[in-house]
Amino acid sequence: MAIPAAEIALVEGRPILVTCNTAFRRAGLNEVSVLPMLIAALSLRVEELAGAQRESIEFPIAFGDVIDRRYFQATLARSAQDGPHNFVLMLVDHTAQHHTERSLRREMTTDSLTGLPNRQGFGDLIETVMAAGQAHAVLVVDLNRFGRLNACMGSLVADELLITVARRLKGALRSRDSIGRIGGNEFGVLMMIDSGGDEAHVLAERIERALAAPFRLTDFEVNVEGSIGIAFGADQDGDAEELIRHAQFAVKQTKSAGRTQVYHPQAFTRARAQFAMETALRHAIEREELHLAYQPICDLTTGQVVSFEALARWRDAEGREHFPSDFIPVAEESGLIVPLGRWAIDQALAQLTEWDRRTGGHCGIRMSVNVSAIQLQRDVIPDVIGQTLSRTGLSGDRLMLELTESAIVGDPDRVTGIMEALKTLGTTIAMDDFGTGYSSMAYLQRLPIDVLKIDRSFVSGMLADRDKIAIVRAVLGLAQALGMKTTAEGIETVELGQTLAALGCTYGQGYVYARPLDPDAAWAMIAAQA
Repeated sequence: MAIPAAEIALVEGRPILVTCNTAFRRAGLNEVSVLPMLIAALSLRVEELAGAQRESIEFPIAFGDVIDRRYFQATLARSAQDGPHNFVLMLVDHTAQHHTERSLRREMTTDSLTGLPNRQGFGDLIETVMAAGQAHAVLVVDLNRFGRLNACMGSLVADELLITVARRLKGALRSRDSIGRIGGNEFGVLMMIDSGGDEAHVLAERIERALAAPFRLTDFEVNVEGSIGIAFGADQDGDAEELIRHAQFAVKQTKSAGRTQVYHPQAFTRARAQFAMETALRHAIEREELHLAYQPICDLTTGQVVSFEALARWRDAEGREHFPSDFIPVAEESGLIVPLGRWAIDQALAQLTEWDRRTGGHCGIRMSVNVSAIQLQRDVIPDVIGQTLSRTGLSGDRLMLELTESAIVGDPDRVTGIMEALKTLGTTIAMDDFGTGYSSMAYLQRLPIDVLKIDRSFVSGMLADRDKIAIVRAVLGLAQALGMKTTAEGIETVELGQTLAALGCTYGQGYVYARPLDPDAAWAMIAAQA
């Protein structure tokens, strides 16, 4: 196929068509409606070549209206025959190829289910707004309970819901705002900011109202709520994907706080620090940097040490001590609490076995180990305990497991089965921090709990606070009625310990007896009362 070619002359600074070949005319480039647009698109290039030392230049060229736009690769060269102001223009038509690429691009950037831009297409919209310097914000809407609905009702119903949600969200937006589906159950909204950040909150409230009414699907009527996170474009200098991630981070905060949250760099920095601690903690477990400290639990009547509570401690390779209040929540959120909890049980019972060996028999001490709610959910605790007891040769009555109220009441039916399995192994079960969390009275009768641990917040300063004394009396009376023993935490004076003993408390734990000890110091306490 012949390449369209023409001779262009620069006359008084303006390019004009001198002559053209048949291919040029067949392509319609010399028509009255087309030629002026082509000449206008060439003007700067012709002047550039006229004033340059080069013989030719190549460049893309496009002209026409939005509907019928044409795309060429142009080569403009000097004409040797007609002087320095005459040029030869050759064009290669790329219009069909360009339209094909645009069609493919459109398919690649569109969500096939809702017809909305997908994550890539939504990112392109953000990049365009960023390039234009317009004030903007991104809202991410995460549909709550969508995974459960998908699992229970099937993908067809879930797809129908997504299509309906997309329509409602579009109806809540202004004409100049855009929406995309950026994940399985996530939608992104790009809004233009005119006067201030309050506009984003107003839009979030409109979205919440749009989702509030039940969704009537083919065979079901369901209620779906959305968690919304907001990130403002002015808050960061990154790209579109980073802005989306910031809004998604705000969604996570929304789910915790229960209301729409705005991304703040400080919160993200804290989250990054948590991830850094998670990495360090994982390595610490692998490198055996953690160790256990042992705090004595004493019989308030005799003063004898009856057990030790095993407490995780972490000193990293640089010798820095990390507080449990810092790394235990990270371990729970990341799932590292499972290997950490297994390690603590194994180490605590191994230490108890060593104390028995030094005694030449039963050292008279039990070991108390904390079990996280997350570990209770994700691990097979009865099997872990059974295997460890079998490996160490210890009987189950040498071990007390401390569970928090949240671990117990979160899924009482399942926890009841676990606790009954633990009881068959002979272990003692304590409810830790009793009274600080949920109201667990209804569960105390049905759960096989042996010991209630009274939280230090009620014990500390009790002698000077009648309300605290009343609370402690009530807990002690409840435990006695249910046949349970009690342990008071946070005892810091001899007088407080004596008062608790007089009120009927069984055991005590606190700095008046000892701070958490290393294994040798704990053994010294055992040996001293032998």
